[in-house]
Amino acid sequence: MIAADEHGQAAVELIALLPLLLVAALAGAALLAAQAAGEQAGTAAQAGAMALLQGGDPRAAATRALPAAARSRAVIRVRDRRVTVRVSPRLPVAALARPLTGEATADAGPEITP
Repeated sequence: MIAADEHGQAAVELIALLPLLLVAALAGAALLAAQAAGEQAGTAAQAGAMALLQGGDPRAAATRALPAAARSRAVIRVRDRRVTVRVSPRLPVAALARPLTGEATADAGPEITP
């Protein structure tokens, strides 16, 4: 038979463990947000490079490839035939967004002149 004080001990241990579980859940969510930002940056950079190959506007193509919610957190840079996109993840702690920012570069290759 379990004594009443053992039930109390289990409750204390559970309450002590809850902050650790919360931190672990937040860390997992931050890593998932960072992964999503990296994938969004890669997709947008590829869209921009494809637009360069087709003679279109790489910045506009990269912007259209991003989800609407990520567009305000994205920086798109076009230099020569390279498109670089940085997307900051949406996190409740802004200080974590910088080191978890996703960045991707796509190269449209050398310019072909007819």
